[in-house]
Amino acid sequence: MLFKQQAWLRQKLLVLGSLAIGSLLYLVARVGSLDRLQPICPIEGRFGARGQAEFPLRALQFKRGLLHEFRKGNSSKEQVRLHDLVQQLPKAIIIGVRKGGTRALLEMLNLHPAVVKASQEIHFFDNDENYAKGIEWYRKKMPFSYPQQITIEKSPAYFITEEVPERIYKMNSSIKLLIIVREPTTRAISDYTQVLEGKERKNKTYYKFEKLAIDPNTCEVNTKYKAVRTSIYTKHLERWLKYFPIEQFHIVDGDRLIMEPLPELQLVEKFLNLPPRISQYNLYFNATRGFYCLRFNIIFNKCLAGSKGRIHPEVDPSVITKLRKFFHPFNQKFYQITGRTLNWP
Repeated sequence: MLFKQQAWLRQKLLVLGSLAIGSLLYLVARVGSLDRLQPICPIEGRFGARGQAEFPLRALQFKRGLLHEFRKGNSSKEQVRLHDLVQQLPKAIIIGVRKGGTRALLEMLNLHPAVVKASQEIHFFDNDENYAKGIEWYRKKMPFSYPQQITIEKSPAYFITEEVPERIYKMNSSIKLLIIVREPTTRAISDYTQVLEGKERKNKTYYKFEKLAIDPNTCEVNTKYKAVRTSIYTKHLERWLKYFPIEQFHIVDGDRLIMEPLPELQLVEKFLNLPPRISQYNLYFNATRGFYCLRFNIIFNKCLAGSKGRIHPEVDPSVITKLRKFFHPFNQKFYQITGRTLNWP
């Protein structure tokens, strides 16, 4: 009888010991996971030396959950009021350029807990019909955010549309403007490739790039072709400089953002006076897709849409050489105006 009691007691102690060890291992794992999350967005009472206002801890919780519900309209006005959420006009806009990497830049900046992005291109300033609806219509297109956060939208047509600089200036003369550019010839071919894909989906025929980019009558570069004209960055920038000083622009190297995104994102954080929060942990290379994807935390990852990273058609090398020679003086002027030299041929 005594032997049975001792055996039962040993079994009971073994079970209790296993539970204790299991609880300890859980706590160690839990602390470890929190440590791993720390590089993404460390929690601090204030933004630090840059003098930003207090950023509430609960904003991080809403970043991926509740804010999404508000954007979908699944909330009452009372819920919005209780959480101090507002729809703010953008403090920064990605104004271009088309096929320069505007979507990638916006999604990557959205990794920062102080940034809230507009999910869709609003086309407020470049569309007369939308612009006529007024600034409150534009504000209501913005996502819900905390007052301490920065709302950012992107519409690449802004950069090349003549009326836009003045319209944005009238809204906010001190707004920060982001321009992401790629090597001009590569960007023009990418522009063509997107249009070509759309034509093919509709079973429509389309001219070859060479025929559009080169004037068949003069054998010179066809500046009437929109894909070429968009890549003359300095011509468009000069129009913006009539309203905004160069200090309010930041040039993002779109080619580098594809290959090595973190240094470019850190430069943008600095330009926007944001504390450094985006780290290498947030970016991982997807070999299948051929470019970087985003890691918000240990659970939530995101890659850009499958339409990104299209394979370009082969283009006659002599046409590429002619285009690069044509763009060269414009590129040099662009470097001079912006103070940023890019590694373009």
